[in-house]
Amino acid sequence: MNSQAVSDPGSADLRNSREVFASIRRLVDGEAAAVDRLILRELHSDVVLINQIGQYIVGSGGKRLRPMLHLLSAKALGYPGDHHITLAAVIEFIHTATLLHDDVVDESVLRRGQDSANALWGNSASVLVGDYLYSRSFELMVRVQNMRVMDILSRTTTAIAEGEVLQLLNCNNPATDEGQYLDVISRKTAILFSAAAQLAAVLTGSSPEIEESLKDYGTYLGMAFQLKDDVLDYKADPEEWGKNLGDDLAEGKPTLPLIYALSQSSGADANILRQAIEQGEREQFKKVYAVIESTDAIPYTERRARDAANKAIEQVTHLPESDYKEALIALARFAVDRGY
Repeated sequence: MNSQAVSDPGSADLRNSREVFASIRRLVDGEAAAVDRLILRELHSDVVLINQIGQYIVGSGGKRLRPMLHLLSAKALGYPGDHHITLAAVIEFIHTATLLHDDVVDESVLRRGQDSANALWGNSASVLVGDYLYSRSFELMVRVQNMRVMDILSRTTTAIAEGEVLQLLNCNNPATDEGQYLDVISRKTAILFSAAAQLAAVLTGSSPEIEESLKDYGTYLGMAFQLKDDVLDYKADPEEWGKNLGDDLAEGKPTLPLIYALSQSSGADANILRQAIEQGEREQFKKVYAVIESTDAIPYTERRARDAANKAIEQVTHLPESDYKEALIALARFAVDRGY
């Protein structure tokens, strides 16, 4: 890979950000194809509905970001084996299970621009297939025969569940502050990024310092991605974004733009935001967006996302020079420069 081609997307438009991401992904195309084959093979069940829902959600697109992060991290550390293929599939199974559960909790009807699984098959089937994917992920990780791997992933799934419950408690609660919100996304989103990168260091038997650096890289990268998602919920192109603008607002989720705008507002503006959070009013999107714009909540959230991305980059600067290291740096920049 030409590292210069992916090292500084900067103010690139949507097309350029897609090209940047594609150039990063090409580095692990072979391994990613092997992961996809393993996922399809391990999804198979003699229960037809499991096959239908599992293949629908796994095959419905998405960046495959978390497994790609694991593959890149393993290659950056010179890993020569094939357990990274298995763990990348495990990571994607865990992520897919969380999507199925999230869509049920959020009553979402769209996922990646398509009907969500729960919209097509119902909530009960989606929850149970999500449970199946969790179970399959643990079956797969046992094959690696590494207790540290199992310890990290079991702790990760526990933290994700805690994050989902905390998010549920915060829904429709205008008293949610920035610290509480960051705690939620640290557990619910960033933890799986963190595990994906850390596990590469475990596989390669890297030093505790390298392992901690990659763990922190993944955490900051996950935070950057989620904070950028918060921004895109208010300003993305819905067709590129794959869901409707204001979905978080409609679900009563106080994300960082809303939280910051409310902290900077008073009187009628504050009442608009509180009511929108309490009642989940997508119909008030224009009024809410006007208040968010007036408080510079979008630029504030983007700065927080960029700060996280820069911290991620700091964690990998000491890795050996390689295209894979440059790709990890580029991925952190992509996280905040993307438009989808």
